[in-house]
Amino acid sequence: MTAANTPSVCVLLFGDRPVAPALAGLPVRAIDDHRQVDDAAREHRRLIVAGRDADLAAVLTRLLRSAMLDVEIGFASARRSAATRAYRLPAGRRGARRAVHGSVRRVPLVRDDTGTAIVGGATWRGADAALYGEAVVDDTVLFDGDVAGVRITPTPTQPGVRASVLTGRGRPRQWVHGRAAQLGTTGARVYRDGVWAERPVRRSTFYRHTKGWLLVG
Repeated sequence: MTAANTPSVCVLLFGDRPVAPALAGLPVRAIDDHRQVDDAAREHRRLIVAGRDADLAAVLTRLLRSAMLDVEIGFASARRSAATRAYRLPAGRRGARRAVHGSVRRVPLVRDDTGTAIVGGATWRGADAALYGEAVVDDTVLFDGDVAGVRITPTPTQPGVRASVLTGRGRPRQWVHGRAAQLGTTGARVYRDGVWAERPVRRSTFYRHTKGWLLVG
């Protein structure tokens, strides 16, 4: 497959950045409103997200809410990120070429109870100081009491979710894998793919959606 014969491929350009040479010749849509993703998904078989982890997560969130998870998604990240590490994708020029020419596989889609997808990961932190409460991954207790925080990331294969209590320096201790990670707390802030949620929560769940997404990689 070459750029010349891929009319069903479209680049979704986020932010003020140049289009990578490997994407030259493809249709480009500058995205300044995530609702524009719906139109692109209806018109093209493959969408290449040229942006950050948060932009890829926003695209998947739109596809999830619009029931369009059969659209192929490539990720052209300018640099290594949590999402490229989670899904074992190259970045830069190699990443852009892979997004155009790569094969497709269905991978778990991890979302939370607000219907928001994550691609690199999420973090639970205490609303004021330490995170106090209890968290479980499926039937395994992750913590009960107070901790510095918890990191949750998607995995490219099932069961789809892994979570770990964080050390005081913010590093994961030991990963626990499962389908869902659930938190009950006196107050937590949720950090998804580099973006803080607007308000603290007392409950939060990240889990594998019933249907995965089509990753080009």
